[in-house]
This record gives sequence, structure tokens and C-alpha cells, in this order.
Amino acid sequence: MGIPIGDESPRFGGPPLVNLTFIVLNIVLFFISVLTPWMLAPGARSFYEVIWALGFIPAYFLSGERLHTLITSMFLHGSLAHLLGNMLFLYIFGDNVEVVMGRLRYAVFYIFTGLTASLIHTLYALLFDPSSLLIPAVGASGAISGVLGAYIALFPWGRVRVVAFWGWIPMFLSLPAIVYIGFWFLYQLLMGLVVAAAGVSVGVAFWAHIGGFIAGLLLAGLLVDRRKLAMARYAYIYYY
Repeated sequence: MGIPIGDESPRFGGPPLVNLTFIVLNIVLFFISVLTPWMLAPGARSFYEVIWALGFIPAYFLSGERLHTLITSMFLHGSLAHLLGNMLFLYIFGDNVEVVMGRLRYAVFYIFTGLTASLIHTLYALLFDPSSLLIPAVGASGAISGVLGAYIALFPWGRVRVVAFWGWIPMFLSLPAIVYIGFWFLYQLLMGLVVAAAGVSVGVAFWAHIGGFIAGLLLAGLLVDRRKLAMARYAYIYYY
């Protein structure tokens, strides 16, 4: 499918401050959790203790405990590669969605789709993989999946620049968002069905991604500022 390296939608309006704030917050909290874990979870002596203290564990949620982890888990990551991959997608796709929603609506949208992703993950665990009810889930990918859902709804023909590899040879492509993100979602759905049928934990919360994406797809039209969306689409047509 390839790695996204940018998009070709024109920029207008002010800087995407909310999106940039989310990116900075995720990066800062990751390094704090690794270097000084006790600052996030009092008494924690390691990164993994922070994950267990602030990650989203569905069993606790179902018993009405540690509800704050619905939020804290969205700003923690399990590894540097996990962080960088998520922040790359958020940086490329989030700014466009923020511009056409406005800052406050985008912030609410981001948090809501992240919460929805956790709820769908919990439902999946209850129905198909009870062992994962006790495994902490962390990462911004549920909310970022919502951003992708909104992007494909609002900018289906926006171009996404992608680098793919043929062996060691890089190939640079420009694909419509509906193609690139569409294939991304189909992969999540396929893997989600496979792991549900097998009833096993694979370390990736595919159903959180699916839930976040669908929430973003459905909410985009309700939260978008139609005037700003028209300006964005006009600018895209004008320049390309």
C-alpha cells in the first residue's frame, strides 16, 4: 500500500493549531513515559508500568473503574515506531480536516472518535476475544482512523503522495484519497474479520481502527463548516 509522505491539498487559513498540539502532546508524553515514568504515573519505575497504569483496559471500563484511561490511553504509545507511524498520518491528514471543521469542532471530533474506537474495541473483546479484556490498549490510532474517515468523506479526490518499494527501489506515487485510504480501510476490515474468526490477540486493535474510521466518516458531514469546505475544494480545483 505504501507509506504516505504528503498530500496535495492546498493550504489556506491559519495554522492547524489543534492538530499540531495533539502531535506535540503525543511526542512529549511518549518521551516522559520512557525517561521519567513517575511524572505520569506516581510510583511508576518503568515505561511498562505507565502503560499498565494509564492504558485502556476494557475489563476495568466494564466495571466502571479507571474511566480516565479512555482519554489517557489516546496519548500514549507502545514504541517509538508506533508513535512515529501515527504522528505521520495525523500530520498529513489532520490539518486539512481541522481547517474545514474549525479548531473547536475538530478537537471534539478527535476525542469523540478516539472514545468510539475504545468502545468498539471493548465490544469486540467481549464477543470474540475475552483474553484481550485484560490487555492495556494505547495509541492515537483510533482517533486518527476517525481523521482518515473524515478525510475520505470530505476530500475523496484529494491526492495523497505515497512511497512504495519494489524490492529496494522506491517508487513515488500520487493516489486519490479514496483509493489510498479506501485500501487502508479494507485492510483493517479484512484483518479485523480474520482475527475475529480466529479469536486470537495479535497486538493490533483492528476493530478500534474500524470503529474510529466509521465514526469519522459519519460525523464529518455534521461537523464540517460548509463555507470552508467549499473554499478548500475550490482552491484544489483552481490549482490542480
